[in-house]
Formats: sequence, C-alpha cells, structure tokens
Amino acid sequence: MNNDVLTFDDLPKVVAELRDEVIGMKVLMLDLQKQQTHQMMKRVRRTMNVEEAAEYLRMPLNTLYMKLQRGEVPGTKPGKRWVLFNDELDKWLEVNRKNAVPMTVEEENLAILASHRRKPNKAEWMKQQDSQTPKTEEV
Repeated sequence: MNNDVLTFDDLPKVVAELRDEVIGMKVLMLDLQKQQTHQMMKRVRRTMNVEEAAEYLRMPLNTLYMKLQRGEVPGTKPGKRWVLFNDELDKWLEVNRKNAVPMTVEEENLAILASHRRKPNKAEWMKQQDSQTPKTEEV
C-alpha cells in the first residue's frame, strides 16, 4: 500500500493487508473488553460481615465495632448483625485520608507558579504612585 496508484493485480495484496489489520484490531478490542469486564467484576458491590470488613480494613475487630457504634464507619444493622459494603468502606477510607493524595508533576508546577509572587519593579512602582497623586495648581 505504499503506492498511490493501485492496479487490479495489487488488489489481493491490499485486501490481505486490510484483513490482517482488521484481525489485529479485533484482537485488541477483545483484550480491552476482557480488561473492562475484569475491572467491573472487581468493583461489584459486595456485602461484608464485621469480621470480613475488619480483615479488609486491616483493623482490629473491637476497634471496628467501636467505630460502627459511634457511626464513624458506614454500616447498617438491619437486625442483630452489622452489614457493611466494600464500596462504602473504600469511600470512607478515601475521605478520612490524613495525608493528601500525591500531586502530579503538572499540578506541582501550577501550585509553585501560583504561589510565586514577584516584587514590583521600583521604577514602575514610583510611576504608579506619581500618576495616582493629584497635582496641585500653582497660583
């Protein structure tokens, strides 16, 4: 397909190249779909009991019970037992983060530029002061 002009003899070669490209794109699309379904399966909302949640949060069981009774950890108690959802626990962990999420290089540069203030040039500063003061007329 390097030539701009295609002849009838080039047609089988061009069709074969197109077929190979389409097959390659199909393989890529199937891989992408598999990755997306795998990620969706990870994000499925799943209920947990207190023991599973304590293991998930890597928190002592007594501490989790205490935080549940205080209302610090999201959970429901429809009967005698607590029910927790993994996605709510993830959000709770994110909100209660003590240290900030690391910034990207671009965000750091923007923060530095926003915090950096230049001193005004003295000559320009004097001009601004002179132009702002009212002039008096001499009689």
